[in-house]
Amino acid sequence: MNIRTVQRAMAGALATAAMTAGALAVPASAATAGDAATGRHDRHAATRSAMEAHVRAGIPGVLGQARDAGGTWQGSAGVADVDTGRARLPQDRFRIGSVSKVFTSVVLLQLEAEGKLRLDDSVDRWLPGVVRGNGHDGRKITVRQLLNHTSGIYNYTEDPGLQKLLGPGFLEHRYDTHTPGDLVKTAMGHAPDFRPGEGWHYSNTNYILAGMIVEKVTGHPYAKEIERRVIRPLGLRATTLPGTSAKMPDPHGTAYSKVHSEDPATKPVDATELNPSWGGAAGEIISTTGDLNRFYGALVDGKLLPRAQQRELQTTVSTRGEMPGARYGLGIAEIPLSCGVTVWSHTGGIHGSLTMAASTADGKHTAAFNLNGDWTGDLNALAEAEYCGKAPSGDAAARTPERAPQKVMTLR
Repeated sequence: MNIRTVQRAMAGALATAAMTAGALAVPASAATAGDAATGRHDRHAATRSAMEAHVRAGIPGVLGQARDAGGTWQGSAGVADVDTGRARLPQDRFRIGSVSKVFTSVVLLQLEAEGKLRLDDSVDRWLPGVVRGNGHDGRKITVRQLLNHTSGIYNYTEDPGLQKLLGPGFLEHRYDTHTPGDLVKTAMGHAPDFRPGEGWHYSNTNYILAGMIVEKVTGHPYAKEIERRVIRPLGLRATTLPGTSAKMPDPHGTAYSKVHSEDPATKPVDATELNPSWGGAAGEIISTTGDLNRFYGALVDGKLLPRAQQRELQTTVSTRGEMPGARYGLGIAEIPLSCGVTVWSHTGGIHGSLTMAASTADGKHTAAFNLNGDWTGDLNALAEAEYCGKAPSGDAAARTPERAPQKVMTLR
């Protein structure tokens, strides 16, 4: 679950934290300020410390919110914009990358509950002839295998040509539109990673196909179905699917990225505006910490799905070492923490934005965090701080060591 920097997937190099910003701890809420004033124990002191460690390690700003029996805690460190010095605000919106995946999964599970499809339907049943080429065969892959990443389908964001566009070519190609068909075609240009059901590998192609199946089954764009079935019922007023629009709705800070360069010392660029169609149903959503907490609380508590589909959502498979200790369900992962607490979680990375959303198994303790830089970070340290009270040691928890490349918008 440790973040491996996004730019190695897009630009091919792991950048170190070259940019520095002073830690700016913002009072999280009236309750937190009261704790400080009265000397009462600050239950989120470790979380605040982990957020500030990220800023000392070079991330411009970190935003967080947690909800539990004690109420809602808001916190931030660093800044939303390095030029103006504005603090990050609870209502700020940001791109959530792969945290989008479970929204798509919920729609498909609701469709199954309505008898409109089955998880064991073949991909070819709904998208005949689409998954073909270089050993791929949609007749042998099920919808379930798309959602839990056991399909073996090649991950289009690992394609060297697309990585050049998303990395070194980002500034030139940030407004390009990528259709789902084009993204799947890119994946079909490569051999599968393994035969269906015989391995595990995170593939954004799986969720592009899932979005295409939603549209085939319902006759509506997957974004409209997510809005109708998830966003509106839960009152997620700050959550949007921008499609091909590059604009960020207000209020928002600045997203800073280094994916345009392989030089670790490169100056970050403003990546706030981009056409997220290359993420599509795998990672295009914009949201807030508050909306993500509301969504995850409802999701894990079973408020979005009938009991049978809830069991499917949380039926996990081994990640075969790709995510040590974790198991993956249908768009959400089961993550054991060092203190014995298990959370259901997902992370997401997209240019200038790293996000995590998590919940305990009862849905009563949720947390969401966002970093507005993409070159370093450890979201696991934030989870350990919030759920285990484990403060980072120095700045080490916010630095990312040299590891295998992160796949764009993956749970890492």
